[in-house]
Amino acid sequence: MAGGLLALLDDVALIARQAAASVDDVATLTAKTSSKAAGVVIDDTAVTPQYVSGVTPARELPMIWKITKGSLRNKLLIILPIALLLNAFAPWALVPILMLGGAYLSFEGAEKIIHKLTTDSKEQEEQAVNKSEQDEDSLVSSAIRTDLILSAEIMIIALDEVKDQSIWMEAAVLIAVGIFITLAVYGAVALLVKIDDIGRGMIERGNAPKTGRALVKGMPYVLNIIGVVGTVAMLWVGGHLIVRGLDEVFGFTWPHDLITRGQELVGGEGFAAWLVDTGVSLVAGLIVGFTIAAIVGAFGKLRGNSSAEDSEEDTEKAAA
Repeated sequence: MAGGLLALLDDVALIARQAAASVDDVATLTAKTSSKAAGVVIDDTAVTPQYVSGVTPARELPMIWKITKGSLRNKLLIILPIALLLNAFAPWALVPILMLGGAYLSFEGAEKIIHKLTTDSKEQEEQAVNKSEQDEDSLVSSAIRTDLILSAEIMIIALDEVKDQSIWMEAAVLIAVGIFITLAVYGAVALLVKIDDIGRGMIERGNAPKTGRALVKGMPYVLNIIGVVGTVAMLWVGGHLIVRGLDEVFGFTWPHDLITRGQELVGGEGFAAWLVDTGVSLVAGLIVGFTIAAIVGAFGKLRGNSSAEDSEEDTEKAAA
């Protein structure tokens, strides 16, 4: 009896050690894969604040919380099972899917540039102040769609680092990466958009009022800069996904070769090499984004003209 109990305790201890080792492996791989995705994480952090720019302070955090929940759904309920299934049965499909996402990001970035250039600044301010609940819901939905693409690249980068592990280890690491990165990104976003409120609180309490005034005055400029960085990030990430797919899937190698040769000229690694990759990818994103925007705009005009003609015909028939 005692021998059986000791054997049971020994088995329990062995299972506990194996579980602890597995948890340690998950933590190690999570840290490794998260660092690999750092570039896209920074882009994600830069993109999001523009979606809550201009809303009243009381609505900022609720909107960010909605986007956070949407991001978790994107990563854990949509991307995770699809990525695991595709990696197991159709790994060749991952890159083309990311290319489609890259085209959407490029289009979004181009649309933002077009909107900025064609909309009066005073009109933009009025639209920002007078956002309705429907406008906010639309912004949240747009942010979640953009997050879907950025999250897909983050999760695919993470999956690429653990693709030789068991499917259970892949799932555990991707879940950990998804939760950790989402909380880190949107925690940073929440802090960014509330810094001016923190500054006002410091002024009202008389606690370091100079610092508070500096925060209040400086944050609009910081958020404007972040908005520009976010648009550039959309175009860069979108272009990068397209350049990668053209090289790996379609054999259209010269954009990727251009990046490689440029990186070799600046030493092959480091910040300068990153700038070369970013610059070429950004140009690719601009070309693709504005091309899609032109096609969508032309289609919209044709559709509008067709609707106008139909309306005129209906009016003439009614008059007859």
